[in-house]
Order: sequence, then C-alpha cells, then structure tokens
Amino acid sequence: MKRKSLDNDVCPVARSLEAVGDVWSVLIVRQAFAGKRRFGEFQTSLGVAKNILTVRLRKLVSLGVLEQVPAADGSAYHEYALTEKGRGLYLVLTAIRQWGETCGGAAKYVLIDRRDRKPVKPLAFYAHDGRELGDGDMELVPAAEV
Repeated sequence: MKRKSLDNDVCPVARSLEAVGDVWSVLIVRQAFAGKRRFGEFQTSLGVAKNILTVRLRKLVSLGVLEQVPAADGSAYHEYALTEKGRGLYLVLTAIRQWGETCGGAAKYVLIDRRDRKPVKPLAFYAHDGRELGDGDMELVPAAEV
C-alpha cells in the first residue's frame, strides 16, 4: 500500500518530514555539510545502494535542497551543492545531533566555534526578553491568537 503524501499538509512538521524525513535523505544532507559533493563520495561514505542514492539525490534536487553544479575540477561530471534551502537544515541536523548525544554514547566529533576553537553551547529557545525557555515554558497556539 502506498503511503499518503504529506506535501500539502497544514502542519509544517509533516511537510518537512515529507521532504527530508527518511534516513538516507537526512544522511545525504549531513554528508553535504561535511563537504561531500559527488555521487561516489556519498555512496562510499554512506554505504548506500546506488539505486537508493540516485532516487534520494533526485528528490533532494527536485525539492531545492541540493542543486547539481558543474564539477569543481572542470571534468564532465557534476556535483551536488547545498542550496540556501538546504543550508537551512543545519540547525535541524544540529538539534538532532545534540539530542542523539544526550541519548547515548560519546560523539566521535565535537561542534566547535571556528574563532576560538571552543565547543558551542547546545541549541536553546529564548523568550523575547532573553530568558532561556524549557519545554514546559512554551505552548503552541493558533497563529491568529498571537
């Protein structure tokens, strides 16, 4: 049975997961942030089957998360580059990473500030007055009420 598409769902979480909610798509974007650009680099680093990688790359390009660009070395090949929309996923991937770090095991890499080489603070939500907010401090309400 084919799964219902959530492309036009009213919920932004559902629409976002429709776009990049499968494991391979998220890992491809992660690898793009890590500097991978070529099909072979994605395939080798992820160990994903070529047919699955092909489908996911096409979907990410069609969604505007990645774009195909000429190879940097001038060869006949093309590469995949993150678009502005794709770069917008950095906070999402960082949040998932930080959540994963709290759920088990030491991380192989640490996210640091390039300027001072110190680890960055975990992502957090802040109120309009600068207070850090926890999940008990926030609620989701209809936009018309704000």
